[in-house]
Amino acid sequence: MLKSLFTGVSGLNAMSLAMGTIGNNIANVNTVGFKGSRNVFADLLSSSIGRLSIGGGVRMSRVVPNFMQGSIITTGNTTDLAIDGDGFFIVNTGNGIYYTRNGLFLLDADGYLVTSEGYRLQGWQINQNGTISSTLGDINLSNIMSEAQATSNVSLKANLDAEAEIITTPFDWDDPSTYNYSTTLTVYDSLGKAHAISIYFVKTDVNTWDAHYVYVDGTGTITDAGTQTLTFNSDGSLNDDNDTPINFDFGGGAVSPQAISFNYGTGTSEGGTGLDGSTQFAAPFSTNFLGQDGYPAGDLKSISINEDGIIEGLFSNGQVRNLYQIALANFVSPWNLAKVGDNLYAETGASGQPIIDVPNTGGRGKIISGALEMSNVDLAAEFTNLILIQRAFQANARVITTSDEMLTELVNIKR
Repeated sequence: MLKSLFTGVSGLNAMSLAMGTIGNNIANVNTVGFKGSRNVFADLLSSSIGRLSIGGGVRMSRVVPNFMQGSIITTGNTTDLAIDGDGFFIVNTGNGIYYTRNGLFLLDADGYLVTSEGYRLQGWQINQNGTISSTLGDINLSNIMSEAQATSNVSLKANLDAEAEIITTPFDWDDPSTYNYSTTLTVYDSLGKAHAISIYFVKTDVNTWDAHYVYVDGTGTITDAGTQTLTFNSDGSLNDDNDTPINFDFGGGAVSPQAISFNYGTGTSEGGTGLDGSTQFAAPFSTNFLGQDGYPAGDLKSISINEDGIIEGLFSNGQVRNLYQIALANFVSPWNLAKVGDNLYAETGASGQPIIDVPNTGGRGKIISGALEMSNVDLAAEFTNLILIQRAFQANARVITTSDEMLTELVNIKR
């Protein structure tokens, strides 16, 4: 009878602990990225009386987390991130590295991407030239600029009227009678400053044109930087644009001279069709395309995050480039991670070391931006378990009261 008393007590203790697990699951039903847990029980060492083996009761063996995928809801906030699949975000709390499924991130006052508790998300920085840093670190989006790029190539597609008159007088940009047509484009120096270049087209022979490049140089003087000769075939196609870089001196501390190539298309003498760029048809002059590869410096305006965890920045100069690569961690045995609060997990000897790599690789899930993974707690299942644990607690309590009554009867026999 004494043994049954202690058996009942072990049941009360185990059910009390189990109730705590269920209560914690229910309490975190709305916690972003929360993973519910389940109770695992084990019987206590039994004693043998002859051929009889009598159990010693029950104990809480362990609490096992359930890493089943939680439902993903759309928020529309770019920095809200959900992992669709396995893996953990890596965060630095200031006291060490921890892991979480909570993807509710935001930018703090210093530009760091952090959790609501201020823990910094970890990733690899992507340099301006596209190379990725080998060092994992905090993601900071402050003071990021798009560097200026000097113009080095200009593409121009135009039709030069085959019926235009041939001009024999020397070219003078101040005298419209010395050129047939003109157009203007903007280029950038090495400091990102914009400069206007006027292109004057002069027909010098039946199928030959000269292009003069006029601009204001670093001393403020209007200057003809050079001439480029265009030749056409009798069918109006481009034969050769004699693409030799033209040197410009923009001054103001920029790189000088700045060589710019002007491409009018791939002529037939270069192995092309002569029709992919500029032409000489009997039709009015028209400029169909003007493009150049330079741009000014720009500030970061907005970001986007793709499913591979790449943070892409859009800058005020219209440029787009990759800024960071978010890292995810996997574990051989995530069930053995230690819960440390704030929805964080810590590495243990039983969990194995983190296997860190980019999302969408090696079994790690993909990133969904503008969404959050909600708690995976199933309320219906938890309430069912709640009833079962409650009944088990009542039953163990009844074992104790019944054993007590039997013990009372035994004591009363002596009377």
